Amino acid sequence: MTFTELILNRQSQRKYTSEAVSQEKIQQCIEAVRLAPSACNAQPWKFIIVNDVELKNQVAESAASMGMNKFAVEAPVIVVVALEKPNFTSKIGSVIKDKEYTLMDIGIAAEHFCLQATELGLSTCMIGWFNEKKVKQLLKIPKSKRLPLLITLGYADSPLREKVRKPQTEIVSYNSY
Repeated sequence: MTFTELILNRQSQRKYTSEAVSQEKIQQCIEAVRLAPSACNAQPWKFIIVNDVELKNQVAESAASMGMNKFAVEAPVIVVVALEKPNFTSKIGSVIKDKEYTLMDIGIAAEHFCLQATELGLSTCMIGWFNEKKVKQLLKIPKSKRLPLLITLGYADSPLREKVRKPQTEIVSYNSY
């Protein structure tokens, strides 16, 4: 698959089959995360794979409120992304430049996971709407940790959608705003 094919095929999937995801494919996605770049090589993340059906369903339920994310229970795997402390140079750089490098790093790592999954014929959806406190309790995550994202993982049970995006003229300019 070319890179262009990869980005055309990666979409936020909200309908999954019940087919299990092999440990080998999960490991390939995690290896893509491990190799993701980060500010000062801080790697400020931990990806928690939730594939025990009962526990996964409870995590999915934490994301399904106010009509949001009801599909999460269909995915055979949910990945919980935990924000870890950055190394000293990344932390100092964030303070000096007033930029959240750790959140940028998490975004890059999460997209590496999702793109690798897509190449392997899997589908994903990043979820930011969930009960963080409940997920921490379910997975015995320390209260001090932050959980920016959940990622559903599985096989799509719906066709690829056409991407609707803004035209380039609205998102780019050259040499000035």
